[in-house]
Amino acid sequence: MWHPVCAAARVTESDPVAVKIGNKRIAVYRLPDGELSALDDVCPHEFALLSKGFVEDGEIECPLHQARFEIRSGKCHGPLADRDLHKFPVKVEGGDVYVAI
Repeated sequence: MWHPVCAAARVTESDPVAVKIGNKRIAVYRLPDGELSALDDVCPHEFALLSKGFVEDGEIECPLHQARFEIRSGKCHGPLADRDLHKFPVKVEGGDVYVAI
């Protein structure tokens, strides 16, 4: 099921958009090529909102313990975290971002 989350223009490379759909926390990121990616917003190592972390070189770094995740795929590049983030399907229609859960 597709859920509207924000205007596409609101998502920038340096400022992901955090949303909550039901009980899921999701962060929407914009990559340098303009692609949007939606990932779990909670670090799997310990509760920390990744949308509050540091975006650099196509990765998001956890603000608490420096675990790094590839924004395009959700792949974990450690340290401390030991599993990938779930990636959600994303589409843009009429200037709005939708995420499927």
